[in-house]
Amino acid sequence: MTAPDFLASRAQRVRRALTTAGATLALVGAVGLCMFAAPAAHADALDSIARSGVVRIGVFEDYPPFGSIGPDMKPQGYDIDVANLIGKALNAKVELVQVTGDNRMAYLADHKADMLLSVGQTPEREKVIDFSQPYAPYYLAVFGPKNLVVRNAGDLAGKTISVARGTLEDLSVTKIAPPGATIKRFDDPNGAISAFLSGQVQLMVVGNDVGATILARHPANDPEQKFALFSSPDHVGLNKNEPRLKQKIDDTIARARKDGTMNAISQKWLQAPLPADL
Repeated sequence: MTAPDFLASRAQRVRRALTTAGATLALVGAVGLCMFAAPAAHADALDSIARSGVVRIGVFEDYPPFGSIGPDMKPQGYDIDVANLIGKALNAKVELVQVTGDNRMAYLADHKADMLLSVGQTPEREKVIDFSQPYAPYYLAVFGPKNLVVRNAGDLAGKTISVARGTLEDLSVTKIAPPGATIKRFDDPNGAISAFLSGQVQLMVVGNDVGATILARHPANDPEQKFALFSSPDHVGLNKNEPRLKQKIDDTIARARKDGTMNAISQKWLQAPLPADL
């Protein structure tokens, strides 16, 4: 995979989410119809998992470093480690369900998956699903070489920064950029990253997922994260009215944060510690 190829990731997912509110509302209607037609009895998801001994967890497999296929042709990534952590807590075998941004909410509603990982919490989604406590950071950040001192927005003065035009990255850095900062806008994220890697600009604004991949794959450029901008943490997405399963997931996340397990996963896949304020 070449440097920009992994850019079909969260930055693009965020933009798509902002333009698919209609699809979410349609899902609300579909779920409502299903509830109207379904029997009154409700099968508790935690009991169902215990009976089957299997928990089905929806993950992306094209979203490094959260989920991808490794050299051994097996899924790997932040979310895969978290899925295994949840399976252990539930005393259940983990069945990874490959999902896409388009089908994963329907998979959850249709019970093809018991839960979803890497779900950003939005008011639209809150109408149809529940959310665990956050388990992973997702934010836009300014990245640049280690030898360039940039600690905050004021330090962007006199610097050149690449972004994809019209994205959250563009909006976020434009809002805080001081006079003298030069923002160079490209037609897509690939162009913005290529400009940084080739030295056309000094800094770039991307998601921390993309930034982590760049840090791991391009040590010669000696990049590092400078400071964070827009934040939208990842949660486990669950069907409504599953309080026992939600509590179990929340307890698992809290315990993993307390004993350092979640921080180790963050260090492993994001090249950064778990934020204290997550």
